[in-house]
Parts: sequence; structure tokens; C-alpha cells
Amino acid sequence: MSRAGLINLALFAMLPLTAGAALMLDEPFIITLATKVAILALAGVGLNIALGLGGLVSLGHAAFFGIGGYAMGILASHAQSFTPLMQAPFLIEGTKSMPVIWLVAVIAGALAALAIGALSLRTTGVYFIMITLAFGQMLYYFAISWPAYGGEDGLSIWVRNGFPGLNTLDPIQFFAIAFVLLALALWGAGRLAASPFGLALQAARQNAERVETVGLSPYRLRLVAFVISGAVTALAGALFADLNRFVSPTMLSWQMSGEIMIFIILGGVGRLYGPVAGAALFILLEHVLGGLSDFWHVYLGLLLLLVVLFARGGLIGALAGREVAHD
Repeated sequence: MSRAGLINLALFAMLPLTAGAALMLDEPFIITLATKVAILALAGVGLNIALGLGGLVSLGHAAFFGIGGYAMGILASHAQSFTPLMQAPFLIEGTKSMPVIWLVAVIAGALAALAIGALSLRTTGVYFIMITLAFGQMLYYFAISWPAYGGEDGLSIWVRNGFPGLNTLDPIQFFAIAFVLLALALWGAGRLAASPFGLALQAARQNAERVETVGLSPYRLRLVAFVISGAVTALAGALFADLNRFVSPTMLSWQMSGEIMIFIILGGVGRLYGPVAGAALFILLEHVLGGLSDFWHVYLGLLLLLVVLFARGGLIGALAGREVAHD
């Protein structure tokens, strides 16, 4: 196995090892931190499909993260209040079933990404960045002005949603759910990158004109990647809201979009396991430095600056040397 492969394996194995050690030491808070890393890394995997493979710098990906969160919050709130979501023309009830909520979140995220991407991808460069940011902020302010589901105060869920055969209130079991979904997403992203579609998407990122000459549409390739990216990010949003048993408009904010992008930059843009390394480093800094100062983002900014200037491949790129991305 290559050095990059060994590094990826070690980084990925750290999550369950950390959670297992925390279980033996009876430290549920550390298990919750590991769960948060897994969920945020899943959101990073989603964005990395668009950014790392397609070169699409989206500052509105929190829109899909928040859509997934609100899909969970709305369905669960109607289930806990025993009120139907819709009665006419046909009855739709809420649910506390995680698989059903995930399916709704993924579909909602994919549809939103299709609508946003169909318009945004007609532009490039800074215009694409600003349009995705604008769509994200539109949804953010819509959530603030949506009193039926908490408005600016957000929406609380009394009891965590259920998964067949598991006790989701047990921190280690909920971590297992998040970790398995992250593993599946990484496997899928790796297969996607190596597939003919992934290779064509990377070619479109490097030279769209040449891709067009062989009969492929860069617009369609990017749109499909954007939709897949939005669906994965929405799944992460549903998990994040379930972890906290709370959903709020902050999940849709541009700051959340920036954090997801920071995970990828810290770990390595285009690196398959980059979001895992970046999310782990971000949560570690937040936990350690956040306890020392309210202005810990200053140190994060300095680290980000060093990565951009001296480690263009992120943490994994710096450790793996010159080995190629998606190793």
C-alpha cells in the first residue's frame, strides 16, 4: 500500500478507535465529538465531489446541509406532536424513522441542488460563487421568517429518531450509524472519482473545451456532480440535526458553508480522505483552543493561511508528499 493509502487508513481508523477508547473510559462527550467529526466529514465529502472533482467553488452548500436538517426537524416534530404534515389532497404524517428521514433529506437536497445548479452552473468563476452564496442566504432568511418551525429560535426535537435494532440514544450506537454512513460515502466517492463519469468530470474541470470536442457536455457533468454533492450534504445535515436534536437557521448560514469548505482545504482539496482529516483537525482545535479563548478562530485562520501558502495539498498532501490525490 502507498504512503498516502496508509495515512488515509490511519486517519480513518482514528475515529472508531477514539470512540472505543472513550467508551472504555466512560467519556460519552468524546464519543459525541467523534460523532460530530464523522457527520461534518460526511458533509465535506459531499462538497468535495463538487469542489475536488468538478472544481465548483460553492459558498452555498450550507443550503443543502440545512435542508437535510429541516427535513429531519419537520418530520420528527410532526411525529412527536401527532399532527399530520399534510391532510389534503392526501394524508402525509411525520415520522421518527431514521431511514425514512434520510431518504426524504437526500431527495430534498438533490432536488434543491438540481434547481440551484441548473441556474448557477450557467455562470463560472466568481459569478458562480456569488450565485450559490445568494441562494444559500435566501434559504437562510426564509428559515428565519418561518414561524411554523421555530423561525429564528429554531426547532427542538424531544427524543432522537430511531433506527431498527439500535438504541440511538446510546452515544456509541449513534456514532456507529454516522461512521458507517461516512464509510459508505467515502467508498462511493472513491468509485465515482475512478469511474468514466468522474474522469470526464475532472477533464471538464481542467479543459472544458476539449471535453466538448469529444461530444460530452461539461454543463451536464457538473450538474450531475452538483446534485450528488447536494444529496450527500443533505444527508449529513439530517444526521447533524439528529445528533443535536435541534435544527436552526444557522445550519443554512454562509458561515456553515465556509466551515465545510475549511474542512476540505485543511485536509486537502481533491483528496478522498481530506474532509475526514480536516473535520477532525477543526473539531480538535475548536475543543482545545475554544476552552482557552473565545477568539480561537484567529489561530484557525493562521493555520489555514499556512496550509494555503505551504501545504497546497492540505494535511494529507503534506504527509503523503507528492503522491496523487484520490489515492
